[in-house]
Amino acid sequence: MRIVLVHPEIPGNTGAIGRLCAATATPLWLVEPLGFSLEDRYLKRAGLDYWPWIDLTVVDHWHKALRSPPAPGRTWLFTAHAERSYVDADFAVGDALVFGKESVGLSADVLEAFPAEQQLRIPMVTTHVRSLNLAQCAAVALYEARRQAGLLG
Repeated sequence: MRIVLVHPEIPGNTGAIGRLCAATATPLWLVEPLGFSLEDRYLKRAGLDYWPWIDLTVVDHWHKALRSPPAPGRTWLFTAHAERSYVDADFAVGDALVFGKESVGLSADVLEAFPAEQQLRIPMVTTHVRSLNLAQCAAVALYEARRQAGLLG
């Protein structure tokens, strides 16, 4: 499995997701442009001293992260606009969990490149909250995917 962040904007979120990836031995792919420098102190602080244990790949276009070479598993796009809940997906080893930038999510061109069945949402029970934090979403999705794949250890 791997987590792909397409154009992340907030260094603290990416740092926290990096820490999540270090804790679970999950590769992290970042798609440029990033809203920060990889040298950003907030990124480093959120990831603490775990950066040496993060399998990090940075690419300049989402095609490189999601299309070439094809991921061994399926690509799951997380978007608030999806009809399907993440609990209804059947995750497997090799899958890519893809998240968009904090302000607007995944772009239309990314969403249109994959079928609606591969687009997932994390349901919220209230309308008072616009969205969950990106790092929270990545953690919820990754641990459910790992649970289904028998990778909780």
